[in-house]
Amino acid sequence: MFKKFSPSTDITGQTPPKSSVQRSIRAAVLSQWKTEPEILERIWPKKESLIHVKCRDHISIYTLNGEPLFFQHFDGPFYPTLRLFHKYPSILPKVGVDRGAIRFLLSGAHMMCPGLTSAGGYLPPPESEIPAGALVAIHAEGKEHAVAIGTTKLRTEEMREVNKGVGVEIATHLGDDLWALQTL
Repeated sequence: MFKKFSPSTDITGQTPPKSSVQRSIRAAVLSQWKTEPEILERIWPKKESLIHVKCRDHISIYTLNGEPLFFQHFDGPFYPTLRLFHKYPSILPKVGVDRGAIRFLLSGAHMMCPGLTSAGGYLPPPESEIPAGALVAIHAEGKEHAVAIGTTKLRTEEMREVNKGVGVEIATHLGDDLWALQTL
């Protein structure tokens, strides 16, 4: 999504959303991320106003004091940026990939089920299954921080059973052009 993103050419406008829109964004983020309101309050205080940065390809980036917090593609889910996730690692569930998948992940490829189900990969146990369409953070084997954020295409149990095809569709990864942006 952010392979060839340049602020000078891809940003089409910046506007502060109305307070009613900000309330609906706050409610959507709380339901999608399954996080506590106190954590979201630390990330984005109620008194602070977001800036909606409109970009090409129907991407919306929401910033606070110039720092990108989260983004949205069309009317899809609100993805946190990796920098935000590294500050607050409990806002999304975690899956892991083995060492062989790291180079593909860092080049922007979607994560295939075998990379998640192999010996170095990690999927949560069946009692805390992640449904299809949920936002997840992808950690690499042997690394402390997440290397990508994406959306599951299958339930975690289906990933174990099928073990073929795309398991997680990547939205942003370490080293993409959104990662390079510290402020907008």
